[in-house]
Amino acid sequence: MDIRRGDTIELGIEKVVFGGRGLAHLKGMAVFVDKAVPGDRVRARVIRVKRNYAEARILEVIEASPHRISAACPYSNYCGGCNWQFINYEKQLEYKQASVQDLLSHIGKAPHCQVHSALPSSQIFGYRNKMEFSFSDRGCSLPGEEDKASGNKNCALGLHIPGTFDKIVDIEGCLLQKEKGNEILRGVKRYVEDSGVPVYGLESHRGFWRYLVLRHSYCFDEWMVNIVTSDERDPPVHALASMLRDRFKEITCIVNGINTRKGGTAVGEWERTLAGDGNIRDKIGGFTFEISADSFFQTNTPMAERLYKSVKDLASLRGEETVLDLYCGIGTVSIFLAPDASRVIGMDISNSALADANRNCLLNGVDNCKFLCGDVKTLLPQVTIKPEVLVTDPPRAGMHRRVVDQILRFLPERIIYISCNPATLARDIALLKERYRVEEVQPIDLFPNTYHVESVARLESV
Repeated sequence: MDIRRGDTIELGIEKVVFGGRGLAHLKGMAVFVDKAVPGDRVRARVIRVKRNYAEARILEVIEASPHRISAACPYSNYCGGCNWQFINYEKQLEYKQASVQDLLSHIGKAPHCQVHSALPSSQIFGYRNKMEFSFSDRGCSLPGEEDKASGNKNCALGLHIPGTFDKIVDIEGCLLQKEKGNEILRGVKRYVEDSGVPVYGLESHRGFWRYLVLRHSYCFDEWMVNIVTSDERDPPVHALASMLRDRFKEITCIVNGINTRKGGTAVGEWERTLAGDGNIRDKIGGFTFEISADSFFQTNTPMAERLYKSVKDLASLRGEETVLDLYCGIGTVSIFLAPDASRVIGMDISNSALADANRNCLLNGVDNCKFLCGDVKTLLPQVTIKPEVLVTDPPRAGMHRRVVDQILRFLPERIIYISCNPATLARDIALLKERYRVEEVQPIDLFPNTYHVESVARLESV
């Protein structure tokens, strides 16, 4: 049967595949359907046809899966914040575990690897300790709200529509963060609307206000506000900072990041501290961490503790080992493992993150960690020691091939691989398979109501 773009077809959804889409088959061709649940019967329109598969968008749910629920958020069908709100949480965990298992089997060539059940998050809403919101001079209304007079669509603040760079859903709040964060979001938006200073145009690349980044300390209930602008202008940012300090006593730090580039990242080329000391504190286990505006910190604090406990358990340190911690960030894993190791050497490309890491060692009385700054793929060839245990926590793209080659030169006894992307985890495991066997993988749900999943894998030398 020929399937053409624009065709309307009826499908039964069989399973969820990596990326969160539902999979169906029609006359032998795989069809991937966004926002579908196994057990759904849907009428869908074909939006893309390739040689071996097609993609479709739901027009109507003819018969709903028993695992389909009503999303709690009015923006859930439009913004890219959380794309699985319509799936029962217990089933989300099952689908995530199955996705990790499937990818390890097919890409990682490890069909018999033990993949444990995903550890559930203690909170499925209000769990994110960091949110990035984008300004736009062309905000998008939800269907049915186009004619409403309220709201200034020349000053939108919200989240991107998936697959776009220039379309922002103008929102009044996000269920993934605490309500105080939503109050701050609304306060900033109202101030910017009244400021007379234009927001940044994602197409024109003109305007001042670019991003609002909020960080929340789970343990201390403190907030950091990072206002990212296109240039330095004292009057508008100081006035906004003054308003925030007066209105929200929970805000302990306000930063102004300046990003003059056209690229769409909520990171300043440089930054100024407008209030506080430029960082926020949080705790994982018995350790306190100071986090600067652009440093990486796991976004679900309670589940980060479970993540690092899994790392510690799988590392099985005896107190004699040298541990090499790649992509160490602000030193969370290094410090967490330090009491059970002889020494820990961390590597990261970010100067500010490693400044945090060294400060965090002093803060926690840890004296057996050393941190090296630079690109991991160029730093590794300079390392002369042989670590017994190697921990790696790469970005979503996984490890560079040169990093994999250097690991095969070191041949540590054990590798603990922390991954936020099971596809690149599986790819890297396949590259290591000649010298390492993956023994077990523990998925951990740091991202409820999304298809994303964190995993910790233990690899042993063979």
